[in-house]
Amino acid sequence: MTSATETRQNYSVDTATREKLGRVAVLMGGDSAERPISLKSGRAVCDALVGAGVQATAVDVQGHDLLRLASSGDFDRAFIALHGRGGEDGTAQAILQQAGIPYTGSGVMASALGMDKLRTKYVFVGAGLPTPAFSLMSDASQAASLLQELGSPLGVKPAREGSSIGIYKVNSEAELVEAFYAAAAHDPMVLVERWIDGPEFTVAVLGDRALPAIGLATDHVFYDFEAKYESNDTLYRIPCGLDQAGEETLKQLSLAAFRELDCHGWGRVDLMQDAEGAFWLLEINTVPGMTDHSLVPMAARAEGIGFAELVVRILLDAPEVRS
Repeated sequence: MTSATETRQNYSVDTATREKLGRVAVLMGGDSAERPISLKSGRAVCDALVGAGVQATAVDVQGHDLLRLASSGDFDRAFIALHGRGGEDGTAQAILQQAGIPYTGSGVMASALGMDKLRTKYVFVGAGLPTPAFSLMSDASQAASLLQELGSPLGVKPAREGSSIGIYKVNSEAELVEAFYAAAAHDPMVLVERWIDGPEFTVAVLGDRALPAIGLATDHVFYDFEAKYESNDTLYRIPCGLDQAGEETLKQLSLAAFRELDCHGWGRVDLMQDAEGAFWLLEINTVPGMTDHSLVPMAARAEGIGFAELVVRILLDAPEVRS
C-alpha cells in the first residue's frame, strides 16, 4: 500500500488540471540583486511542475521585453519566481495583468507595498499591528537624532531590497553612518528601526491559512543572506518552540498582516519576539524563495504538502481575472 506521504512525493496532476493550467511560464532571473536566488527558485519550481505533468517552461526575463513576452500568446499562465525589483514589486504583475495572463501571488498594489518595507510599516501602524519603531533615514547627519529617538541597537536596511541584502545591526552613531551609506548603495530609501532582541519566526501563508510557524536560530548576528542561502548551520525549528497558544497568536498576527496588505495566494511573514513575549512584525514577502534552503516549502512539508503539490496549488490559485 502506498502511504499518503509517498503519494504526495510522487504528486502529479490529472488531465483536467493539466488542461486547465495550459502552458505555464515560470518567470525567473531578472536584473535585481536577488537574481541568483531567483534562478534557483525558478528552476526548482519549473522542475517540480514538469515532474507533476504540467506544461511548464522556465523563462529568464533578463534581456526580455516582458510586455512583448506576455502578449506573445506563447503561454497561458505565469508562475512568478522573480525576487526583488522588477518581479516582486508590482512591475511584472502589472504587465501580466494588462495582458490578461493569470499569475501567481499578490496583485499589483500588494506586491508594491510588500516590496517597500517602509510603506509596509506605515500600513502596519495604520492598522494597529505591532511593528518596531522606525524612521526613514535620508542623510547621514540624522544619525545622532535617530539614535536618540529610537534607541540602540538599531537595524538599518534598504527599503526595497530582499534576501537580507544590505541589512546591518548598529550600536553607535559611527556604525549607523557607515551602515547608512552601505544600505543607500542598494536603495536611496534607507529604513532604520528599533532592533528586537529575541527569537525570530517566519509564517508561510498558503491561500487563506497559515502553515506551521518556523523558529529560526543562527550563529550570525541575525538571519542574514548567508544564513538563509549558504549556511548549513542554521537551525529551523518545526514545531517552532512556542506553546499552542503562542503559535496560534503568531499565526493570526501573520494572517492579519497578510490581509491588511491585500496579499493573495501565498507569501511569508517575518516576525520577532521580544523578552516580554510580544511579537513584532518585520515584513511580508510576496514572492518568497523556493530553493533547497527556503522556508515556505519547509513549512508545507510539515503540513504534509510536498514541493510539487505546493507549486501546483499556488499555480491553481492564480485568479483568472484580477480586480
